[in-house]
Amino acid sequence: MLIITNNEAETVKEGEKLGRTLSSGTVVALYGGLGAGKTVFVRGLASGLGISMNVSSPTFTIVNEYDGTPPLIHFDLYRIEHEKELFDIGWDDYLGRSSVCVVEWSENAPGAFPPDTVTVKLENLGGSKRRIEILRKDA
Repeated sequence: MLIITNNEAETVKEGEKLGRTLSSGTVVALYGGLGAGKTVFVRGLASGLGISMNVSSPTFTIVNEYDGTPPLIHFDLYRIEHEKELFDIGWDDYLGRSSVCVVEWSENAPGAFPPDTVTVKLENLGGSKRRIEILRKDA
């Protein structure tokens, strides 16, 4: 599915739409450069899961957890240099929990994701305009 958004509110709305379709155990891998709108999209995704907490990028902590049904576990791999580092912080344990895992900078750990991972590619088209491509194995 290919979507063009014209502002931050539309990007949030598209994240919400996806969030409403996710269930426990789902992994969402986000791809895109700095300023592509990944964290904005995750804010919407969290809202779609019924999470009202303020979502921020866990760039320095690597992972943030948000209570919900299901819970949201938000990773930012910007500072990860090797895929092994993700496994060192307990990636397998996170995958085994009844939660939704969403991962920014997924390109930094390309072999870490299960085959049914939802892939979201975001691209800054200039200003507030974004190109969002959502790829699902079940779609």
